[in-house]
Amino acid sequence: MPKLKTHKGAAKRFKKTGTGKVKRHKAYLRHILTSKDKKRKRQLGGGTLVSDADTPKVKRMIPY
Repeated sequence: MPKLKTHKGAAKRFKKTGTGKVKRHKAYLRHILTSKDKKRKRQLGGGTLVSDADTPKVKRMIPY
């Protein structure tokens, strides 16, 4: 059986957790930060999990 190739774009954006779930960063924290309140920016700074609907697609892209 041949090896599976990792999607390098996905590998830079997602990480697998110990239990097999997939972590991701949140969007909207790159620019125009003066118009966003502190609470919103603070909450965007943390990571979150990929939704259940998208998890199988992401896991196929990062098999290892």
